[in-house]
Amino acid sequence: MVTAPQSIPDIHVPKHPLWPILSAQEKDALKQRIKALLEENNAVLVAHYYVDADLQELAEETGGCVADSLEMARYGTTANADTLIVCGVRFMGETAKILNPEKRVLMPDLGATCSLDEGCPAKEFSAFCDAHPDHTVVVYANTSAEVKARSDWTVTSGIALPIVRYLSEKGEKVLWAPDKHLGAYIQKQVGVDMLMWPGSCVVHEEFKAFALERLHKLHPDAAVLVHPESPESVIEQADVVGSTTALIKAVQELPNETFIIATDDGIFWKMQQLAPDKKLLSAPTAGEGATCVSCAHCPWMAMNALQNLEQLLHKGNNEIHIDEQIRQKAVVPIQRMLDFAATHGIGGTAPK
Repeated sequence: MVTAPQSIPDIHVPKHPLWPILSAQEKDALKQRIKALLEENNAVLVAHYYVDADLQELAEETGGCVADSLEMARYGTTANADTLIVCGVRFMGETAKILNPEKRVLMPDLGATCSLDEGCPAKEFSAFCDAHPDHTVVVYANTSAEVKARSDWTVTSGIALPIVRYLSEKGEKVLWAPDKHLGAYIQKQVGVDMLMWPGSCVVHEEFKAFALERLHKLHPDAAVLVHPESPESVIEQADVVGSTTALIKAVQELPNETFIIATDDGIFWKMQQLAPDKKLLSAPTAGEGATCVSCAHCPWMAMNALQNLEQLLHKGNNEIHIDEQIRQKAVVPIQRMLDFAATHGIGGTAPK
């Protein structure tokens, strides 16, 4: 029998890129040039909540999409554009291409990957699946097209829990990959037996329970919001555990004036936009055992910027290509998720 590896491959985490600081006038001129290029290319921006605030703002100003990965996956199928420009990480661009093979999908930097994706190689994962043919394979969206093609279901953090609960109620056994913390959280909530791949996110892995507890004592009236990719000891301190969209809604809807947030701090722009009177604190990545590899911001998400977006629109490079046989297999579990979301009314965007 092939068991899940006890450790994952070494992952090279890039340093946060140092983009030139632009004056307000330079930034406005750059954004105007990009807007003209978007129109010229019949292109639309699809941006994740974790990318730079300037990109999120530009996507909204140009009629694009700012959302979590569930809504990003769905958006391209309805966008009236020939070109989708995905500002996020590579698996998001691949998902857009899987669902929209007739459209050109570009990214500011094709090197913007993900520790979860890199830590779940398709060949090793396929062998793990082959060894457990009686299990339903559920993979997180943060995986390659090849891994998705090997799955029965693809899920995002916003829909993973109801889908696994649905499978459990049908009596199915689940093989889960790649995020061990999200998998453990779902397993605890549902009570289903799950075979687990041992991956983790370099951002969420760094939130420290002891330091969070200490910060909460300094702000006892704050609500603690935690993404379920975080370690269990951090999740246990949460008032709300959920996807990026769920955490944004919590900032809007809860009466607390202060929030301690354990997820990528790129989300703060949307939270402040929708709840400008709320005080937002990043959950600490400092403390015992801290290395601060990411410091609460994904270094791959940081590879998206106005500067390389403009270069992309001039050159038309960095296009996502997926083998058609892989695409046809990968679209099945993604569409299964989208159909489930539509049937059960599960969305991926924050309220306006």
